Amino acid sequence: MPDTTTAGPLCATLDTGALFTSQRITGAQSAAVSILIPGGTARDPENRLGMSSMWSELLFRGAGSLDSRQHADALDKLGVQTGGGPETFFQRLSFTMLGSRLADALPLIIDMLRAPRCDADSIEPVRDLSIQAIQALSDDPQGRVMRSLKRFHAPPPINRSNLGTIEGLTAITRDDLVNHWSATALPTGAIFAAAGAIDPDSITAQLNALLSGWAGEPSPVCLSAATTRGYHHETDDTNQAQIAIAHDSPCARDERLPLERIATAVLSGGMSGRLFTEVREKRSLCYSVFASYAADREFGRTIAYVGTTPDKADEAVGVLLEQLRAINTPDGAVTQSELDRAKIGLKSRVVMSGESTANRAMALARDIHRLDAPRSLEQIIEEIDAVTLDALNAYLATRDLGDITCCTLGPDPVNATL
Repeated sequence: MPDTTTAGPLCATLDTGALFTSQRITGAQSAAVSILIPGGTARDPENRLGMSSMWSELLFRGAGSLDSRQHADALDKLGVQTGGGPETFFQRLSFTMLGSRLADALPLIIDMLRAPRCDADSIEPVRDLSIQAIQALSDDPQGRVMRSLKRFHAPPPINRSNLGTIEGLTAITRDDLVNHWSATALPTGAIFAAAGAIDPDSITAQLNALLSGWAGEPSPVCLSAATTRGYHHETDDTNQAQIAIAHDSPCARDERLPLERIATAVLSGGMSGRLFTEVREKRSLCYSVFASYAADREFGRTIAYVGTTPDKADEAVGVLLEQLRAINTPDGAVTQSELDRAKIGLKSRVVMSGESTANRAMALARDIHRLDAPRSLEQIIEEIDAVTLDALNAYLATRDLGDITCCTLGPDPVNATL
């Protein structure tokens, strides 16, 4: 695990009200900056779904006094690697470079937030790219069933696809884009993070200067109480069957989160996980099977997936549901060896992720959003180590999967008893 110069990551409130979290990593030569800017699919206007998808591309097409080519060239000359995309509540941006280049890169980065060009001649190419991404889903059946699962399981507006809709994208005008960015991309709720070869005090001072005069707070996202859970099938003339299942799980602020993470790792922590063993290895019912757990500030969900053939779909979904429920029963209690393997796998991923300054910066930003405070790698590992077998099985004994959602895609519906 990389050594850090402080006992843990730092967090400060910038003059604008935006939050800045950072961690200097000794021995690192690179520096990474991650930004979560209010926006995202949940804030897209109902009749303009895809706004955040278009903005994720437009942000990299010129800013301030520099057009698209000039801005890209300026970043390239500094060796800056860029990335980003729309999320549920945020527009995500990431930048990685040598630490010695960070001070020169920050003005270019901040211009993207405060003065994106959104040039008229960029709108149609960006719209076309966004529509092509939706059309490409026809060749991605797993992606399609996962998007259906999100749409039916989560409440509006957090159930939206990050791609938007063709109807929404077609309706968007340049004025829509400019007005939406002005109303949502504001400092209250924005999170800046940096990790690697950095000087936190210098970055804080530079950010305060670059962001001076930026003010405002976006309207809150209001969730609907309505969901359409249960079983949903999409007919597709294919020789595959895609099966996706979701159930509610603890949110990121819930003290049971480490327990749920380990339970999911027992189910799907590799080739020794229960799902791989029971669904694929013993019965040869699928070509792919896994489970994952994701927790946001106010909600969490566990997802399980099986990719199989239509003739095996009924049995595959039956065994998958059986395993998801069995871990909550005395006969399916987690063993000590399963707990040990799950802990080793989770801690390995924490350590390997911490060796990337880009991953570390984004992890710090996400901690601020979900937990209001950044965690060190040591704290995360301590949370994992603190889970005992008795505590885990006691939690699972009281765990209720609640209203399950199951989505399938293939030639015929499956017999799924939820």
